[in-house]
Amino acid sequence: MARRPAGEAGWGRTAVASAVSLLWCLPLLVIVSYAFKTRIQVLAADADTFAEIVASLFWFEPTLDNFARIFVQPEMVGSSVRDTEFYWYFLNSFIIVGTSTVLALLIATPAAYGFSRFPPRGTPGLMVAILVTRMLPPITIGLPVFLLASLTGTIGSHAAIIALYTAYNLAFAVWMMKSFFDELPPDIADAARLDGSSEFRVFTRMLLPNVKAGLAATAVFALMLTWNELFYAMLLTDAGSRTVPAAMVIYMGAAGSADYGMLAAIVTLSLIPVLIVTYVLQGHLLRGVTFGTIRR
Repeated sequence: MARRPAGEAGWGRTAVASAVSLLWCLPLLVIVSYAFKTRIQVLAADADTFAEIVASLFWFEPTLDNFARIFVQPEMVGSSVRDTEFYWYFLNSFIIVGTSTVLALLIATPAAYGFSRFPPRGTPGLMVAILVTRMLPPITIGLPVFLLASLTGTIGSHAAIIALYTAYNLAFAVWMMKSFFDELPPDIADAARLDGSSEFRVFTRMLLPNVKAGLAATAVFALMLTWNELFYAMLLTDAGSRTVPAAMVIYMGAAGSADYGMLAAIVTLSLIPVLIVTYVLQGHLLRGVTFGTIRR
């Protein structure tokens, strides 16, 4: 009996993995299919078995009406339409999430480098203290954050939510980046220092290029954590700075009844930026996820 080449899973394992992947992705497939269905098709969905559920995901007449109604809706009286200005919420999400992710990396990367290469006394306790700030439920610091924003007059501004999201991601980013710097052998930096390189040059020219995978993985995870964040977005934003998750909640409350097709279309559109970033960084992402998990 011929042995299976190393690295090949075989048909049985492939089938099991495919079935598990389908079950895992089923909620996402339901949301995407709802985005392309009419309201009648969504409300009339009646599937009792798993086969009927899967069939309903693919066998229907698709429509783009839900996507159009996100940005343009008919007036209650007359035949005119009005601009919902929902695109501003997407723009706000891009600005807030993108800026906070970049700021978190800019602050966390040198901090992680310092903890890794020049650990101060009590570094384990400091790292635990940093992590504890990330473990706190958002509701526990919601009131202090709101009062601070009220005193400074920054409620409804981009600056307030960007600063909060930056702090929100710092603990996670510091821990991840420290593990990547810990994985690098110290010989690289020592050789550069012997050649007369400054500490800044060692950090920027020698070490940063070797942790690009870690930067990519940290950026993706930070982006996903803040892109879907709702509590602080509802607390600190207004109509001019509202993000997509907060806008969906406001829309559901104003509409009185949930338009599942339109909500599914908004969710589908909000998935696209995350998928694009993940696809662009996929070359570094897998290495970034596993890098630093095994100490030399």
